Amino acid sequence: MTERRIAYIVDDEDSIRRSISFMLKTSGYRVATFATGAAFLKEVKHLEPGCVLLDIRMPDIDGLQVQEVMIERGIAMPIVFLTGHGDVATAVKVMKLGAVELIEKPFEKEAVLGALDQAFARLGEQRLRDLRAQEARLLVAGLSTRERQVLRGLVQGLANKAIGLELGISPRTVEVHRANLMVKFGVHTLSEALRIAFAAELDRPET
Repeated sequence: MTERRIAYIVDDEDSIRRSISFMLKTSGYRVATFATGAAFLKEVKHLEPGCVLLDIRMPDIDGLQVQEVMIERGIAMPIVFLTGHGDVATAVKVMKLGAVELIEKPFEKEAVLGALDQAFARLGEQRLRDLRAQEARLLVAGLSTRERQVLRGLVQGLANKAIGLELGISPRTVEVHRANLMVKFGVHTLSEALRIAFAAELDRPET
C-alpha cells in the first residue's frame, strides 16, 4: 500500500478549512490545517514533504508573503493558491514565483484535485532531481583532485590543451585524467559526464 499524499491547508476561514479537509480526506489525502500564515511558517521546516493549499488574503501574513518566506528558506513544497479576490496582477506574481495554480473561491472539487495532481507531480520531479544531484555529488567526490580540476575545465568548455595550460600539465595527461573520470562515472561520452557535473553543480564557482 502506497503512502497517502499529505496536503497542508492554510486559510483563516474555519469553514473553508473544514470543507477542503473533508473534500481531500474523502479523496484519499492526509490533511493538516493552519489558521494563519505565521502558524504554518513556524512548523513548515519540520513538516514532511507535501503540497500547500494557501489562501492569499489573511490578516497576519498574507499568502504572497508566505510564498516569499518559503522561497527564502529553500522550502520547495508546491503551492496552490486559493483566493476570493482573484486579479490578473496577483495571478501573474504568484505564478512567476512558482505557484502551481491559483483557484478562485467558490472552487470546484475537480479544480482543486486537478491542481493537487499537478503539484504532486512537480514534487515528485523535485525529489528525483534531488536524488540525481545527491548521486552526482557522490560520484564527483570519488574523483581525485586533478580529475575534478579537469572536469571543471570541461564544464567551462575548455579543450584539453587549454585545460593543460591552466593546470600546468600536458594535453596527454589531461586526456588520461579525462578517461579516468569517465570510467569512475561509468559513462562513455562527454555529454554524459557533463550531465553528472551539472547535476552536482560543478559549474558553480568554488567557495
